[in-house]
Amino acid sequence: MVSNSRHSTQLPLAFTHATSYERQDFINGGTNNAALAFVEAWPGWPSRAGALWGPEGSGKTHLARIWARAASAEILDPATFSHETVANLAPGGAWLIDDADGLEDTVGLFHLLNFVNQSGGSLLLTGRAAPQTWARGLPDLRSRLAGLPGAALAAPDEALLARVMLKLFADRQLKDPEGLIPYLVVRMERSFAVAERLVAAIDSLALQQKRNISVEIGAEALARMAAESEGDVG
Repeated sequence: MVSNSRHSTQLPLAFTHATSYERQDFINGGTNNAALAFVEAWPGWPSRAGALWGPEGSGKTHLARIWARAASAEILDPATFSHETVANLAPGGAWLIDDADGLEDTVGLFHLLNFVNQSGGSLLLTGRAAPQTWARGLPDLRSRLAGLPGAALAAPDEALLARVMLKLFADRQLKDPEGLIPYLVVRMERSFAVAERLVAAIDSLALQQKRNISVEIGAEALARMAAESEGDVG
């Protein structure tokens, strides 16, 4: 017979919380207002192609998906993109390449920019650094990328991160206790992606320990995430 310990934990149910890229789910603030305005200015861009760039977790992908929906754009996979991809595209379409700074076939990207300009299409590219750094030794491509209109995103500030955390808790129908979010935002990495992982970790710990969400559980989640990050580095 298995005895019950008062310290026993409950395994959390495997609920999935799919990331939503709807416009109403994007929380704008001082660090991303210019990027949101740029996305929403399409199709009035001064060029057929545009770019968004900024650190991981700054909201590039969410903004890019908002644009893709508005433009009915096809999302091209950077892992399989090549000059042959461009040869199979129909004139006048719209395309998105998220993480375009990781493209192996930069010659293909040069052909894509030419094709979009010549065919009257639309293109949005995203990456971490400014576009001109993606060329990797191709001067003609570097000049094209340097001339793209667009906007840079920064890591969210504490005020914006607090608003994002509040929504993430609400999405999971969780009540965050007073003081938890202010405690978290000054101690965590300033990233939307990290915020999402942290809220999920807090939810999981509360279920496992059969306890209400608290600052103490938030601190434990932060410590576990920090330990996991150090393990990945090691």
